[in-house]
Amino acid sequence: MGFWRPIPRAPQPRLVGAHQTRYTAQEERSETLTASDQNKTRADAVITVRKYEPVAYEEPAEGPVLTRIHVEESFSGDIAGDGVVEFLQAANPDGSASFVGIERVTGTVGGRAGTFLLQDAGTVAGGLVSGDWFVVSGSGTGKLAGLRGTGGFRANLGEGAQVHLDYWFE
Repeated sequence: MGFWRPIPRAPQPRLVGAHQTRYTAQEERSETLTASDQNKTRADAVITVRKYEPVAYEEPAEGPVLTRIHVEESFSGDIAGDGVVEFLQAANPDGSASFVGIERVTGTVGGRAGTFLLQDAGTVAGGLVSGDWFVVSGSGTGKLAGLRGTGGFRANLGEGAQVHLDYWFE
């Protein structure tokens, strides 16, 4: 007593052709994950930045400058609405950088309205901004409750970003 422990589950029979076989719980979980992969929908959009406010918070004599960047942007396409994001960035003297951020998107995805959070990570190199993001679990509201997904973004510095999100609902 005093702790919870899962009860092992015996393999369940499964028909394969005319033969019955057994498979493990691990194989069942794998099949479940594969099934949800088949239910993903691709949303493509363009981001237009409306406000970009960088503030350096550490500028050492040598090494990367650390900057907090507040961004407000608009999404158009399969994702439509507005986003507000805070980035933390480490920028090198040559203009390359790495960044992370959390963004709240208010709008629609595939015609369903609500809000959700994206967690971003990316780089700046050679005038190209690119990275990956995922929907923070449990962050969806309204008709976007249960939203999950992964995706990414790519843009030339100073231009609108091409973005995508492969999403599903739990």
